[in-house]
Amino acid sequence: MLDFGLAKVGKTKAPSTPEAGRGETLDLTPMTEPGTVMGTVGYMSPEQVRGEETDHRSDIFSFGSILYEMLSGRRAFKGDSAVETMSAILKSEPPDLVESNRSLNPAFERIVRHCLEKRPGERFQSARDLAFQLEALSGTSSTSGSGVGYPAGVGRRRLRPLLVPLGILAILGAGFLAGRRSVVRKLPTFQQITFRRGSVSAARFGTDGETVVYSAAWEGSPVEILTTRPESPESRSLGLASAGVFAVSSSGEMAIALGCEFFWGGCHGTLSRVPLEGGSPREMLKDVHEADWTPDGQELAVVRDAEGRHRLELPIGHVLYETAGWISSARVSPRGDLVAFIDHPSTSDDGGSIAVVDRSGKVKTLSTGWSSAWGLAWPPAGREVWFTAAERGRVQALRAVTLGGEARVVLRAPARLILHDVSPTGRVLIAHESARTGLRCLPPGETKERDLSWFDGASATDLSKDGRQLLFCERGEGTRGTATAYLRHTDGSPATNLGDGRPLALSPDGSQAVTVKVGPPESLVLLPTGAGEPRALPAGPLKSYVDASFFPSGDRLVILASEPGHARRCYVQDLAGGLPRAMSPEGASVDFAGNPVSPDGKLLALRGADSRVIVMPTEGGEPRSIGGLEPGAVPLGWSPDGRGLFVWSREQLPARIVRVDLATGKSELWRELRPLEAAGIVGISTVNMTPDGKSYAYTYDHRNAELYLGEGLE
Repeated sequence: MLDFGLAKVGKTKAPSTPEAGRGETLDLTPMTEPGTVMGTVGYMSPEQVRGEETDHRSDIFSFGSILYEMLSGRRAFKGDSAVETMSAILKSEPPDLVESNRSLNPAFERIVRHCLEKRPGERFQSARDLAFQLEALSGTSSTSGSGVGYPAGVGRRRLRPLLVPLGILAILGAGFLAGRRSVVRKLPTFQQITFRRGSVSAARFGTDGETVVYSAAWEGSPVEILTTRPESPESRSLGLASAGVFAVSSSGEMAIALGCEFFWGGCHGTLSRVPLEGGSPREMLKDVHEADWTPDGQELAVVRDAEGRHRLELPIGHVLYETAGWISSARVSPRGDLVAFIDHPSTSDDGGSIAVVDRSGKVKTLSTGWSSAWGLAWPPAGREVWFTAAERGRVQALRAVTLGGEARVVLRAPARLILHDVSPTGRVLIAHESARTGLRCLPPGETKERDLSWFDGASATDLSKDGRQLLFCERGEGTRGTATAYLRHTDGSPATNLGDGRPLALSPDGSQAVTVKVGPPESLVLLPTGAGEPRALPAGPLKSYVDASFFPSGDRLVILASEPGHARRCYVQDLAGGLPRAMSPEGASVDFAGNPVSPDGKLLALRGADSRVIVMPTEGGEPRSIGGLEPGAVPLGWSPDGRGLFVWSREQLPARIVRVDLATGKSELWRELRPLEAAGIVGISTVNMTPDGKSYAYTYDHRNAELYLGEGLE
């Protein structure tokens, strides 16, 4: 019966001093603002129906609606639909109460009518005034002008049973209307606990529930592990440079990533364990992306690279799930029987699904279709999984989903939120992150880089041979999360929208671009850069596309893709027709960036399953390894004479491009790429070069985050 109203909460005043600001709370909970229509329809006030600003007089109207229903046995405003009911609230008057209760004192009619005035200024102006009138009517004096006024005798006796409820109603009404705002559910509060410029890769509560352990790269410095507490603005370094935190066990032991390299904002490195109070790390496993302790602190769940796939293991060595895409935010449940994770089907974006897997490897998808998803944790009860994700674009909200698949929003804000951890008492570590990817290019004939960023989610995918046209993808808030192909002249001219799809490569003559049409299932489409119609290519068995490049002749494509249940490999496809044909061996996962095809079209430069650079014939034959390069190096392209190869170490910052002489194996540093603004740069994700190496373009990933401690979230 009391489900009609909406409490209004005043905004907290800004602190008058910096010291006061330390305790300032960030209120992200929506309040009843003008333009918001909320409430139970039958009891809404006219101003609520119109979405106007409301105050306590709106509650008095709603209380009058309930009082009318109690006295008449029917609603004051009722239509066959919600729209008709709201129309009646705005335009109609309810029938007289005496029509349904002829023994009722007309004074009741006046009180109810006064509550139900259409204009707020014509109603009772306070709960006290209304309570006074109701209390007066509940009196027993027949001579008082404000009393009931019924003659003594039978009528009086007939009214007496109504007087006690009216007295109670007067007390309840006054108490409800006057004290309603004092019983509003406590709003969540947020205390900022980091204050420097840069990115936060992970944050976890310590064993005491107060200490916060986090890894961050501040002001362009390498990532390191730090601790802080809510009562102090200072953070203390643990002396673990180039390391990121994965998890903290119930016994106070950390799982960390040594040699941390950023991967989609998180750390990728060598899994090691080290006591929180200090000591030397003990290395355990290479190429690990995620790790989390079981509740007893005896075992670790890990996500790692293995044979070109992402594997989720618990304990280490026991595979629960693997994918040709990637896995993030793997967290063990409070009971230790499940692992929740975010399953990303494509390596080209962070969209995906929320899933759980049990110890036997049975996977259940709880929530799917998220355009961007990063950050997950279990609340203490373990009945839900909390995560941060966006339906479109990259502005993530904090959400919850039950193990049965029922989803809800916990917290929404006009900003990108990243969930890091939930404590046993329900406190939350959540980051407010400003994230964007941008483009920088050195055009032909120029000596300074030019920023060619378009919207907020640009990613360079190909550069024309003369360095004058840049093909790139936009997939941020600017395109509402839809992958869109753009072509832009490197002189800074406005970009041209080629159409929907994730672009992969520009043809040698610049007349068309090959793009991935988002599925399922995915497919390749040739988009004209000028006049013409798009043309789809037959997919055959391929379901997931990673990259593609044109042969120098322009009549064939080399495609990096995977079939269901298989590691990615290289395929070739004739543009004149026919299905894609496998080039690289089955089970030997490969990778490339830029243009892997030699100028004569006879060789491919790839990164093999063992992270070594290999060169293999396009018509079949044994590959040969290129020695002397750093592990993880990826080929970018060939020199014009086919004798040299440009190679890039993807995870390094600054990005180092090396030219390798294939005859001698000698390598030399060709160029270093470093964005001018170092703070918040977590990596360079793509690099494209002209064959002569004089012009280039690259994508930088920029993230600035502030970490908050949240309380009161439900």
